[in-house]
Amino acid sequence: MADKDSLHPAQLDYERQKRKDEMKQQVITFALMIIFTIIAFSMVMADLNELFVIPVIVVLAAVQVGFQLYYFMHMSHKGHDMPAFMLYGGILVAFFTILALAALVWW
Repeated sequence: MADKDSLHPAQLDYERQKRKDEMKQQVITFALMIIFTIIAFSMVMADLNELFVIPVIVVLAAVQVGFQLYYFMHMSHKGHDMPAFMLYGGILVAFFTILALAALVWW
C-alpha cells in the first residue's frame, strides 16, 4: 500500500471503510465461534444421545475451521491462491492417506 500522505482523500476513505468492514467481519466471526463452542459444550453437558451430539459437534468444528481459514488466516483476500491451493492439496493428500491406511487395516 502507498504512503498515507500520497493517497487521494477518496482512496483513503475507501481504505478506512475496507478496514472497518474487515474488522467487523472478524468480530462477528469470533462471536459466532464462541457461540458454537458454547453450544458444543452445552450439548455434551446435557448428556444427550451420542448419535445426535457427535455429528453436530463435527459439523460445528468444520464450520469453525472454515471461519479460521477464511477470516483469521485471510484466505478470502486476493493473492492467496497458492497458499490456499497448497492447503487444500495437503488436506486432500491427508484424506487419501487416511483412507488408504484404513483400507489396509480393515482388509
